[in-house]
Amino acid sequence: MKTFQQFINEVYDPEVQGRSQIRKQGQGGRIGAERKKTEPEKRRVKAVGGGKTAPAKDYKDRKDIGSQRQRSEREQQPTRERGSAKLSPREQQKKARAERLASKSSGKSKAELEKAATKLLSKKKKTVSPKYKPVKATGYTAAERQKITRAGRRLVKDIRQGKEKPISQYDPGIRKS
Repeated sequence: MKTFQQFINEVYDPEVQGRSQIRKQGQGGRIGAERKKTEPEKRRVKAVGGGKTAPAKDYKDRKDIGSQRQRSEREQQPTRERGSAKLSPREQQKKARAERLASKSSGKSKAELEKAATKLLSKKKKTVSPKYKPVKATGYTAAERQKITRAGRRLVKDIRQGKEKPISQYDPGIRKS
């Protein structure tokens, strides 16, 4: 009876088995294997002319290939020491007092600050261009204007078709007094 090791040696070629464990490194010192698509796999195309397309150019390789990026480059580093966000009640009072003193020393009173705040929060008035000329008012409502327009279109249509009707037929029934 064969041992497990003998069986494995017969089934798997030891040369192939050893190689399969090593992760293949990409071109130019890349850390991972290269994942570039082959020519038939590419989907990006450009117009060549005459309704034909051709595969687009490859992207340029990045300059930092093969170098490991520092963790400080990849992640934002803390700016203060750990646990500094949690202030004790005493420290909170100190901080609030310091802020009050700072606002007092700025020289602006509470009323002035409030006025400035309301000014910031108030709605901005839209300025109108000086070249703007308002549309001349006709005195007709939207429905009346529509009636007049449709009557005119009917008249033009009937003239084109060669129909002769009395003018009263096209009167929209709107009298301007």
